[in-house]
Amino acid sequence: MPVVIAPDGVALSYQVAGRGHPLVLLAGQANNHHWWDSVRPDFAREHLTVTLDWRGTGASDKPDDPYSTRGLAVDVVTVLDDLGIERAHVYGTSMGGRVAQWIAADRPERVVALVLGCTSPGGRNGVERDDAVRKSLGQPDRRAAERALLELMYTPRWLADHPGPHRTTGDPDMPPHARRHHLRASADHDAWDALPGITAPTLVIHGTDDLLTPAVNAPLLAGRIPKATTALIEGARHAYFEEFREVAGEIVLDFLAHNAEQ
Repeated sequence: MPVVIAPDGVALSYQVAGRGHPLVLLAGQANNHHWWDSVRPDFAREHLTVTLDWRGTGASDKPDDPYSTRGLAVDVVTVLDDLGIERAHVYGTSMGGRVAQWIAADRPERVVALVLGCTSPGGRNGVERDDAVRKSLGQPDRRAAERALLELMYTPRWLADHPGPHRTTGDPDMPPHARRHHLRASADHDAWDALPGITAPTLVIHGTDDLLTPAVNAPLLAGRIPKATTALIEGARHAYFEEFREVAGEIVLDFLAHNAEQ
């Protein structure tokens, strides 16, 4: 896999598949590019898909320094520069959606169309998961905590038919310090003041039953971004893009097709 060096010297591993207009796919917190494995072929049929291993994950360096969503946005632009891609669609989910907000706000000339999935504006204006969800994820029984995360990602029916392995519950080889830095980067995200400056056509997509990042964040984002529309997927949880692959993929691909470069 190709590697590029970020401005601060961190090596970033990235991956390219497919052909067509570039589409950047950004994974969630503490995950690497495998987050997209199950659905990437759907997008690669029509787009040159670009992913990366966030710093701290996969084959990228794992520095023990603070991370931020705005800094991770610089990493994404660094990858695009290495590929010679001037403009791309950007589709970010969860923490990747937070990063995508900064790419669109800080580098509007690089973004053709923006998709924000299962994410939040952050800060005091974002709606965080409730205490019961936090406690379920932080319980000392590791297996119980892992099961709680799976049930936040997928419905029980889907889990019964798909026992795993699951690619959306974190990079198993991630060192503890990198996990902490990812958690802090996501928790400290606050793009509220920057959102009205986003000029790209934007789709905000969310599962109605998402408790990890509550679905009420979708209208908050869409109401703050000038050219935004909302798509809610009934009954979906955090990993809506995988469990509801056919519905979600069609919505996103249709949106990108209608907002292609002229």
